[in-house]
Amino acid sequence: MSSGKLLAIEVKNLVKTFGETQAVRGVDLQVPAGAVYGLLGPNGAGKTTTARMLATLTRPTSGAARVFGHDIVAEADTVRSIVSMTGQFASVDEDLTGIENMVLLGRLLGFGWSEARERGEELIDAFGLGDAANRQVKTYSGGMRRRLDIAASIVVTPEVLFLDEPTTGLDPRSRNEVWDIVRALVATGTTVLLTTQYLDEADQLADRIAVIDHGKVIAEGTPGELKASVGAGTLHVRVREPEHRPAAQGILAQALGVDIELGTDPSALFARVENTGGISAAFDQLSRREIDVSEFSLGQPSLDEVFLTLTGRPAEDQDAQDETEEAA
Repeated sequence: MSSGKLLAIEVKNLVKTFGETQAVRGVDLQVPAGAVYGLLGPNGAGKTTTARMLATLTRPTSGAARVFGHDIVAEADTVRSIVSMTGQFASVDEDLTGIENMVLLGRLLGFGWSEARERGEELIDAFGLGDAANRQVKTYSGGMRRRLDIAASIVVTPEVLFLDEPTTGLDPRSRNEVWDIVRALVATGTTVLLTTQYLDEADQLADRIAVIDHGKVIAEGTPGELKASVGAGTLHVRVREPEHRPAAQGILAQALGVDIELGTDPSALFARVENTGGISAAFDQLSRREIDVSEFSLGQPSLDEVFLTLTGRPAEDQDAQDETEEAA
């Protein structure tokens, strides 16, 4: 990263310990201003803990971090005045209407009554919630609640917005709506730090990505750089019958001389291939064993494959310790 680029967030050796558990183990980050920066990793990787420290919601055990030059510990009040955070769960009051929530937050932030209502109505309309403004939030769909929650985070437009797993549990249409909102925020100059376990979300939104596993950054770069780091080409294969996948894995491994990984699809396999010369012979062997291939391709790896290569397990593997203890 160019040293001349303005940094919104700079983190050096950040550590957070809960009792005997070290949730964050020396994280280093440089987040450029006016971009979406993704923290990508499975549940329990340390993403949420890192974001909460940067937002001054929990104090680091050691290390240092600055948000637009302000120390998150020594200048915590200043940092809080320029950041906002939307957590994994909606923070709005379900018994109030959408507009009542927005007016209440505006008043808490120092707006007068008329100013708070004007700002609330502006955001309600901008987020496509005008028709539901006078309904109780308990009647909203998951996507509507998420949009209201993000709207509530920008009653006062923050310089940095922390979005912690913003689309967890949403249907595809609602996820796309949230993604459009994130893009619009960045277009107005807000820096977004996005934590996510969804690889397609990081690929769609993030200008740069830090892959976090077991509390440490294990890779960092643009989506393209991360994909290129695991090899020049990736062979994708889907067998017609899932029960044939183990046999196909063995045949391909022997023919190509590389490790064959299993995809999350029960019919899928993939491998990093530097030398493509043996691919035709490998498929001849599959044909002789009467293993039908429904589709195959050779191209750049996906972020899913990058994560599996880096960590040895799929991104959706959630056997790591949950981070909910930090909220206690």
